[in-house]
Amino acid sequence: MTDQLSYKKAGVDIDVADATKQGMAKSMETTDKRVLNRLGAFASLFDATFPDFEHPVLVLKTEEPGSKQKLAFQHHRVSSIAYDLVNHLINDIIVLGATPLSVQDAVICGKLEPEVVGQLVAAIADACRAQGCTLTGGETSEQPGVIEPGIYVLVASIVGVVEKSRIIDGSRIVEGDKVLALAANGLHTNGYSLVRALIAQKPEIMGTTVGGESFLDAILKPHQCYYQYLKDLFDWPALHGMAHITGGGIAGNLNRILPSGLDAVIDLNEIRVLPIFKLIRDLGNVDEPDMLRTFNMGVGLTLVTSKTATADVRRHLAAKGCESYVIGRIVKGDRKVVYQGRVNW
Repeated sequence: MTDQLSYKKAGVDIDVADATKQGMAKSMETTDKRVLNRLGAFASLFDATFPDFEHPVLVLKTEEPGSKQKLAFQHHRVSSIAYDLVNHLINDIIVLGATPLSVQDAVICGKLEPEVVGQLVAAIADACRAQGCTLTGGETSEQPGVIEPGIYVLVASIVGVVEKSRIIDGSRIVEGDKVLALAANGLHTNGYSLVRALIAQKPEIMGTTVGGESFLDAILKPHQCYYQYLKDLFDWPALHGMAHITGGGIAGNLNRILPSGLDAVIDLNEIRVLPIFKLIRDLGNVDEPDMLRTFNMGVGLTLVTSKTATADVRRHLAAKGCESYVIGRIVKGDRKVVYQGRVNW
């Protein structure tokens, strides 16, 4: 006779999963009155009345933290990768002028470890609260035989809202506008396949320091969120466009908001390159074009502003504690980002 099979013997313990989900409920408690039901329902109910909006438009995005999550779980940085996940999502919708409302996450793993999953969900909920939105639910999926134990795959979706007449999509950009860089705090969530290849090739890098901190701390620093710095600028007519600088670098993201007939000229010499990028370039022998296409190079977000208001925008950001500086200008062209000069390594 063959052994009797069960779901537990196949690798999934429903009792452990249920207990873990009950633990999540405490982390996800909210006073947000827009959330109309509790954790455990088949789906989340979120009140979609917007009394402060004449014509509310929902802004939707799904994202994941890329291969950075592999390094984060290997080095027990569970909470930090949760902030990466949420902050990246929020940056993607605020560049349209949106207010973040609700996040739904999915945690997919080979073996559910209650302590790890509990810590992860608690950190996702905290990251949402820090930006004034709510983790309203999600999914935890244990898939033995599909994913190796110890491996976690994270993904999340966000819903935001923006007044239709106040959408910031780059359509107001005109010739003569200035391009501002908002400083990044590190790699954010892009370029980690190259970083992991560098670690595999030169494992001694793990023992180095860069910019006064360990290499590991430098590469696993959570993605900077810009919402608190920018939200009071959304109503400024002088703010013409915003671009979140992720995979593809400045050229591969700023071009997404340029109107027809215009280019953005970026002076590479003005970019304040972070020490971590210099280390990656030197030890990995990575050429400059590849660095510019793979990493943010120290520019986490770009703003396109009226040239007459650039100084006011910078003063506002400085008062909020956000470093910004001019890196380019808008000229006639063909919806391209044109680099001039060389990076000041």
